[in-house]
Amino acid sequence: MFRKRSSLILCGTFLFVTWNAVLVLLLWGRAPPGQLGDGQMDLALLPTSGVVGDVIRMAESFESELEKQKKILSQILSHQSMWKLSNRKGSKVNAPSQPVIPILVIACNRVTVRRCLDKLLQHRPSAELYPIIVSQDCGHANTGEVISSYGNKVTHLKQPDLSDIPVRAEHKKFQGYYKISRHYRWALNQVFRNVSHTSVVIVEDDLEVAPDFFEYFRALLPVLKSDPSLWCVSAWNDNGRDGYVDPGKPDLLYRTDFFPGLGWMLLREAWEELEPKWPASFWDDWMRQPEQRRERACIRPEISRTLTFGQQGVSLGQFYDKYLKYIKLNSEFVPFTKLDLSYLRERTYRKNFEKEVYSAPLVTYDEVKQGQLKGSGPFRLQYSSKDSFKVMAKSLGIMDDLKSGVPRTGFRGVVSFFYRGRRIYLAPPPGWTQYDPTWS
Repeated sequence: MFRKRSSLILCGTFLFVTWNAVLVLLLWGRAPPGQLGDGQMDLALLPTSGVVGDVIRMAESFESELEKQKKILSQILSHQSMWKLSNRKGSKVNAPSQPVIPILVIACNRVTVRRCLDKLLQHRPSAELYPIIVSQDCGHANTGEVISSYGNKVTHLKQPDLSDIPVRAEHKKFQGYYKISRHYRWALNQVFRNVSHTSVVIVEDDLEVAPDFFEYFRALLPVLKSDPSLWCVSAWNDNGRDGYVDPGKPDLLYRTDFFPGLGWMLLREAWEELEPKWPASFWDDWMRQPEQRRERACIRPEISRTLTFGQQGVSLGQFYDKYLKYIKLNSEFVPFTKLDLSYLRERTYRKNFEKEVYSAPLVTYDEVKQGQLKGSGPFRLQYSSKDSFKVMAKSLGIMDDLKSGVPRTGFRGVVSFFYRGRRIYLAPPPGWTQYDPTWS
């Protein structure tokens, strides 16, 4: 058995050596392609039948494959350092990654949406972190052409349902408000459900933004996420007319019980709460009802980060000529992401705010109106009823309307504004506990 096995091994070894020897001889005997040495024959001219022909064909295929693999290997080696560098750069960008904050522009039939988009693009620090989504209702062709002209700088969505909404006879004049509410619901569902963003900043097509608009919302996103007593961040101050804000404090922020809108941030969790009961019309006033607000507040700035230029619209310019067109737009960049914003936390803010308001000297309406105040302030001007609030607010030039009992910019009933260079707190008596919804 042992001899037989040894014979087989020797035989196999002989065949292996012989086979490889033939291959080596054939390969050595070949000249490089297109070059024949003296006295050498091109192997392609030899007969290719039988074993020798098969061996030649195998050798040629083997050699050709080796050349291909050599080229591929050379490419891999030459690009290897580039790939490593790219991966290192990519890891620096993505870790830790910053949250994406989409900007949702609600558009309809204003070709002046160009002004809105131009300012957003001018001040936007990153296309990746702040994608701009323009949702257009109304099917207005000229406005659609303006939006489309921006190409891949924005995403252009078109609300598909342009039909009239059945309403009762007395509400036919409010058809526009019904369509706006339908559009908001559809657009917000695109952002939160179809694209799965976790937050959004809503901007209407008649708003111009400040240079630090994106910085403002970037800094306040973690504040909004971490505080359940907040439900929105707004770029707007309803009483932010020039002369009614402190120009020396562009970094000053407030909590407010009044939903401001006009450039505001919403989280997906809040939308999941609101969407199932979203109203058929007048969505902004609906947001200001106690059932939706649920004693939560919004953040607003001393100086607005948005400015409205939309005199014409479904509201027919309500408040525009008297208030809105005079709103001061912030022009000084504030590095909010580098500031300590912990003072906005509910317990801290409420304690400090009430202390400042109710420790301020109590003054009369006449002293404020006639400029008879002594000292730098702040000062407290007290109202005791809906009527006294409205009379004093209107006379002093701030907005006097209330929604579900909440005054514009109000926090715990207090409205803060500047008047003749001094801080005034128009406030209810000490011990205030809650709003009266009948004050509307």
